[in-house]
Amino acid sequence: MASLSIPQVTLSSGNARPMPVLGLGTAADPFPGPETVIKAVLEAIELGYRMFDTAALYQTEEALGEAISQALSLGLIKSRDEVFITSKLWCTDNHGDRVLPALQATLKKLKFAYVDQYLIHWPVSMKPGVPFPVNVEDIVPMDIKSVWTAMEECQTLGLTKSIGVSNFSCKLLDNILAFAKIPPAINQVEMHPAWQQGKLREFCNANGIMVAAYSPLGGSGTFWGSNGVLESEVALRWIYEQGVVIVMKSFNKQRMKQNLDIFDWELSDEDFKNIAEIPQSRTSRGEIFISETGLIKSVEEFWDGEL
Repeated sequence: MASLSIPQVTLSSGNARPMPVLGLGTAADPFPGPETVIKAVLEAIELGYRMFDTAALYQTEEALGEAISQALSLGLIKSRDEVFITSKLWCTDNHGDRVLPALQATLKKLKFAYVDQYLIHWPVSMKPGVPFPVNVEDIVPMDIKSVWTAMEECQTLGLTKSIGVSNFSCKLLDNILAFAKIPPAINQVEMHPAWQQGKLREFCNANGIMVAAYSPLGGSGTFWGSNGVLESEVALRWIYEQGVVIVMKSFNKQRMKQNLDIFDWELSDEDFKNIAEIPQSRTSRGEIFISETGLIKSVEEFWDGEL
């Protein structure tokens, strides 16, 4: 299957190559081994995937970089520029003076000169140190202006082609837009038929911010979500028809192939009606950051009431 079969979108930053609307995520609970990641990425490239999502937290950056290197050696792709790579800044580096070194460390692991997209993983700052599991006592107030200014510097230096955020509410995005010289190009959030993100999508659309959906079919484990969502290609097609980028996580080649079969058909009016009636519930609630005795005391506070 040729990569051209996956539609692409242009981000507002203007510096990144067009972003495929469907890509492969490398997050897993528990964290996957490098051979698992390398095998999955190579199989995905063979199927036509050209967008890959990683993060400092996932412990998959080095394996993803190795997979791209092997894909080049095998002739599966002709250049690094054929793939769109996203990575993310973890909370222990959510400090103005730590952003650039964190991205440089990511690039060293990937063995790349740049990433196509660099995101603030969560709107939380933690004391530098052990990244995971999270200790709520290590959470400190986040200076979003200094962090975002450092993200802008990373783009200006050409170390990332675009910058954005993940798990940000409308209120937090509005805070950034008030001072940003380079607005966020994307907000990667939980989205699926059981958590449709209508308010957030409307805000992002009005402000030129692309929405990317993680856990579009749910996921196992308390950190990554739950299995209680609509697990079918209908769900992926519904997300695609909302104009949202999809970040899928499946290391099964047959499932990866099935996930590509969403572009040559459309949902019916009945499908939309049924999906609109699905009860709504956020599963990735950020509860690892929340404690009655900590800086963030409730889920409502964490999401600015967007529940």
